[in-house]
Amino acid sequence: MTVNVLFTSAGRRVELLRAFRRAYEALGLEGRIIATDLDPLAPALQAADRTYMVPAVSEADYIPSLVAICQKERVGLVFPLIDPDIPVLARHREAIEATGAKVVAVSQEVATLTSDKWTTDDLFRRLAIRTPLTWLPDTLDPAQITFPLFVKPRRGSAGKDSFKVNNERELATFLDRVPEPVIQEFLPGPEVTTDTICSLNGQVSGVLSRQRIEVRSGEVAKGVTIHDPAIQKACIKIAQALSAVGPLTIQCIMKAGKPYFTEVNARFGGGIPLSIAAGVDSPRWLLAEAAGIQVDIPPLASYQVGLLMTRFDDSYFLTKNEYEQLASRHI
Repeated sequence: MTVNVLFTSAGRRVELLRAFRRAYEALGLEGRIIATDLDPLAPALQAADRTYMVPAVSEADYIPSLVAICQKERVGLVFPLIDPDIPVLARHREAIEATGAKVVAVSQEVATLTSDKWTTDDLFRRLAIRTPLTWLPDTLDPAQITFPLFVKPRRGSAGKDSFKVNNERELATFLDRVPEPVIQEFLPGPEVTTDTICSLNGQVSGVLSRQRIEVRSGEVAKGVTIHDPAIQKACIKIAQALSAVGPLTIQCIMKAGKPYFTEVNARFGGGIPLSIAAGVDSPRWLLAEAAGIQVDIPPLASYQVGLLMTRFDDSYFLTKNEYEQLASRHI
């Protein structure tokens, strides 16, 4: 059995691709890791077996390019690695899956819902899950608010254009600056990310929470695994409500010892290597399922708690010729 995996917008996700390579080896499974990106200098391309340059996700040629790659490489699983890819892949699932590949992503309806912080907040409220007080600019009642607040884009990613707001003057400034803003009560933290792993048929197989200690450019740089039964219960409820497949990255912020949920990213999170190291080996589980290999999946909450992660930069070096060859790898 051979299972080839395609990662779209591979970017800096070297650790994730390495984790999949270890999973292939552990399972004794044959397969290639294929990665796409816009940028020939995307580091994760160096960790893949096959690489392709593709158009921007917003361009008309993007999906035809992915379809052609899936056909040529006989791709079995397709994983989007950045938020903008998710609704596009979900919308064109039929065309991609006609090649024999499976898009490991939520439905188009769910992708639209979770890409919007306002509708995500509504989802949490319908599920009776705690969420911060949240407003759109035209629903904000000055009598209801207490500073500080937090302003962020409705459809943002990686913490971009997100700001703590301390007074009315700053609120006016950032409401004008942030695209399609939502306003939330400011929560003191800490922030907890939960990697919620669903099987290819939608069963929750792993739930691991990791507290952020340090964040750089929206991605965790230092973290520690924790276990909170209330977080685990809420994440399972969210995954089931979304009929999710594959990975979900669910964010919450603690207030007075209780979690308040803020967003769902329907993809592998940047800190997934910590979850894998702690015992939630999602690459191995998903590859095994795709290949029809039986593996033992530990019970929920049986991972290593208190495991710390600290990350550092690494480098690849390319000659001009190697760079030009990589840049020319279009389908």
